Amino acid sequence: FEHVYFARPDSLMDEISVYKTRMRQGEALGKKIRRLRPDLHIDVIIPIPDTSRIAAQSMAHELGIKFREGLMKNRYIGRTFIMPGQNQRKKSVRQKLNPVPLEFEGKNVMLVDDSIVRGTTCRQIIQMARDAGAAQVFFASAAPPVRYPNVYGIDMPSASELIAHGRTVEEVCQLIGADWLVYQDLDDLVRCSLEGNPGIEGFDCSVFNGEYITGDVDQNYLDRVESLRNDDAQSQQRSALQADGALVGIHNDV
Repeated sequence: FEHVYFARPDSLMDEISVYKTRMRQGEALGKKIRRLRPDLHIDVIIPIPDTSRIAAQSMAHELGIKFREGLMKNRYIGRTFIMPGQNQRKKSVRQKLNPVPLEFEGKNVMLVDDSIVRGTTCRQIIQMARDAGAAQVFFASAAPPVRYPNVYGIDMPSASELIAHGRTVEEVCQLIGADWLVYQDLDDLVRCSLEGNPGIEGFDCSVFNGEYITGDVDQNYLDRVESLRNDDAQSQQRSALQADGALVGIHNDV
């Protein structure tokens, strides 16, 4: 997930360029789109800023389709998927991004994001694209479906909050309101990173395949983590701390 989302694009991790890795992700996704839907008519490819920009540019080049910056970002809103509570995440998406209508009006738009976690962001952005006049809205994820919780430090502890958990790609597509949805294949994602350093033995892909690299994570552990860290539990913890006068975090509610 570092190569997909968290790492800065100018980072080198284990001698692997994150920038080049994301370029390869876009190329692989473009090839998959051509293979699955060779007749799909896409007028423009638009990244959901900022992390997906490199993959989207590379995909556009691979497919020979125009790349446009159709979503303008408010730099004062943080990362939405790690914000506390679904209501806060929904509110922040609308505050964070504004569409450029001329890039959407009457067009078949392919939106590209680095991943789909809870589905909050992409669902609202797809609706935003329709409100801006898009004829059809397709969606591409540079990462495979996130179906399992992360237990190594990323705030994705609850499987029930992951939109792809227990669902097919078609079901996720319907839930987010896209006309078509395509995910990166896990094998391609791993290959995109390994090409930067073939000496690497492997990566933790647990959020995609449920195989935890430490080998000590079972369902009982996951159930316990979920009970302690899901949205409801965190909301109760914040309320208890606030009642005690503690400062539990700052988020811009303006």
